[in-house]
Amino acid sequence: MNPKQRVQLEPAYLLHQRDYRDSSRIIEFFTRDHGRVCLFAKGARRPQSALASVLQPFAPLLISWSGSGDGGTLTAAERATVPAPLPAGALMSGFYLNELILKLLGREDPHPDVHEAYALALGGLAAAPGEGRALRLFEKRLLDALGLGLDYTRIASSGEPVEADAYYHVRAERGVLAAPPGAKVASLYRGADLLSLAAEELADPGSLAAAKRLMRGALEAPLDGRELNTRTVARAVRAGGARGGGSTGAGNGES
Repeated sequence: MNPKQRVQLEPAYLLHQRDYRDSSRIIEFFTRDHGRVCLFAKGARRPQSALASVLQPFAPLLISWSGSGDGGTLTAAERATVPAPLPAGALMSGFYLNELILKLLGREDPHPDVHEAYALALGGLAAAPGEGRALRLFEKRLLDALGLGLDYTRIASSGEPVEADAYYHVRAERGVLAAPPGAKVASLYRGADLLSLAAEELADPGSLAAAKRLMRGALEAPLDGRELNTRTVARAVRAGGARGGGSTGAGNGES
C-alpha cells in the first residue's frame, strides 16, 4: 500500500489491542478488503475520546486510516451495526476465533471469505445453543481459505464416494482413507459425520464431536506447534471449576 494512501469506511473487526504511550493504543483489525492491519489509535484512551466506546471486540466496525496498513494511523471508527452481544459463556470462544486469525493469516493479506465466515461465527456464538457448530464451521472455512481444507466426501486414494455407514481414517496431509480390517472404531470417523461436515450441517452431538476432533488435527500443521492462549486459559478455567465443584460457563470447552 502507498504510505500516503487513505482508506475510508472499511468494514472491520477489532482482534487485539494494547496500550501505547500515555493515551494511545496499537490495534490489530481484521478488515474485509485489506486483511489484517495494525494501526495506531492516537488519543484513544483519553476520557474525552469518542473511540473508547466504539473500539470493542466482536462488533462490526467501519474504520478509516492513513498510511500503511502495518503501522498506519486510525483516523475514524464507527459501529457498522449494533450487534447482538456475546453471552458471557461464549466470550472465550470469540477470543479463540480472534487468535486463530492472528496466528494463521498474514498482515495485509485479504480474505473476504474469512471475514464473512467470522461474522457468521459471531452470530452463531450469540445465538445459544450453537457455539460448537459455529466454531467448527469457522475452522473449516478458515482452512478452506488457506488451501488446507480436505474433501470429506471422497476417499483420497481411489476417488470413491464416502459411505455414510462406513468408517474411515482421516489424515490432514492425505485426506480420507479407507480403514483397514480390524482397525479400532474409536480411532476412526463415521462416514455420516464426514459428510455432515462437508455439507456444513453438524446437526447432532455425534457429528459435532467428530468435527471437533477433525478440526483439532487439521489445525496442528498450520499452527506449527504454537499453543493457543485461549485453549490454555479455557483449560485452566475448567480445571478451577472442577476443583470448586461448579460450572464456570467460560467457553464451555468448545475451542
